[in-house]
This record gives sequence, structure tokens and C-alpha cells, in this order.
Amino acid sequence: MTDRAALRKQGEAMRQKLFGDDDDGAPAIMRTLNTEASYGAIWSRPGLALDDRMVCALAALGAVQRLPRLGRHVAAALDLGLSARAIVEILIQIGIYAGFAASEEAVEAAGKVFSARGVAMPEETAREDSLDALSARGRELMQQLHGARASEGYAAPGNTVTGALYPLAIQYGYGEIWFRPGLDLRRRALVAVAAFTALKLDGQVKKFGQSALNMGLSRTEVIEAVIQTAPLSGFAPALNALGGLSEVLG
Repeated sequence: MTDRAALRKQGEAMRQKLFGDDDDGAPAIMRTLNTEASYGAIWSRPGLALDDRMVCALAALGAVQRLPRLGRHVAAALDLGLSARAIVEILIQIGIYAGFAASEEAVEAAGKVFSARGVAMPEETAREDSLDALSARGRELMQQLHGARASEGYAAPGNTVTGALYPLAIQYGYGEIWFRPGLDLRRRALVAVAAFTALKLDGQVKKFGQSALNMGLSRTEVIEAVIQTAPLSGFAPALNALGGLSEVLG
């Protein structure tokens, strides 16, 4: 069994890999705990590639609006090789779950890092698909993601109460945002799992955790996506999410 000294050593190496010589800003009183539990025990776990762990970290931090920490992780994401476009797309997608106001503030925080690094903010190209096209594409993706579960719960087409809003979610969530360039469907599934965990939306974690398998993620990767959020948005939400996933992933 790994001892704490080994975890601290592993954690220091991971901290250096992520943030280099630039201190990550953690208060001194938190540094050892962060090094050991966050970077040594979680960021260094097998089962999910480091750049995918960063995708989950950005999604969680953006969803719960930890903006100073988000900025530091944006810089680390660039150093790991994530493109500015991919980073922005992660932060746009969390707006489906946490609100577009959260996306606006998260993208603004990322933009400050891009500017300091001399990285251009990705240009937005006109997207002129009709609402009918968005609806059709969204429903097709829902089926690809969720299968028979695509029309259950609040997604049930006969529910006139949720039906007052859900068509917009189909159009702009599934039909528009999930099809934006810069982030593939596999990573968009990671964003969904991590953001829902951070937001304590256990029912959605359970649903999208199953659906992520249809986007090419393995059972282990789904579990690790949830675990990755623990030091960023809380161990309790991550454990609750894992409890729900245990019912459907075995």
C-alpha cells in the first residue's frame, strides 16, 4: 500500500507537471494536504488520461464558478496541449447545466489567461441551422446517447409541464452545443459527467454515466471522471454520484 510520503512525492511531481515553477496559489496551510490528497492520490490515478482529467477539472471548476482556480487550470490545460478552442467549448457546454451566465464568466476568466499567454480567443463563426434542423439533430443525438432512456423522465414527450422548456434543451443543448466544433462527443460526455457531479445533479450523472459508454468511454473512465471532481467541487458530491452510478454500472 502506498504511504503518505510516497503520495506527497508523487503529488509534488504532478503539481510540477501541471503548474511548473509557478506556484498554484494554494495557501501554505493547505499545500501539504492538496499535494498529498489532490495531486498525489487523485490526479495521479490510473484509468483516465491526464488531459481528460483536465477536461473534467475545467468542467467542474466552471460549473461551480471557482474562477481564480479555473484560470490557473486553463493555463495548465494549455501547457498540456488542450487547444484554446477545446477549453472554450468545455466552458460553453457547462452553460447547459449551470446556466449561460456561468459560461460567460468562465469564458471571460479563460480569456484573461489567453491574453496573458498571447493566445487568441477562438473566433465564432456564424451558425445558421434552422430550429427544425437543431431539433432533428438534437433528437438523433439523444437517441445515440441514451437509447430507450431518451424519452423518460422530464424528457417524456407527453409531459406538458416539462414540455414548456425541454424543446429548447433539445435544440440548443443536444442540437447546437454538442455539435459545435473543437470538442468531440467522447469529451463532451466527460464534461457532462463532471459538471453534473460538481452541481450535485445525481440523477443526471446516473443517466449520462450510462450514456457516456455509448460515446466511447469505458466504465473505468466514467468512474474516474467523477473521482476527478472530488478535490475541486467536493468529495461528498462525488461519492453521491458514484453511489448512483454503482446502481447502473455495477
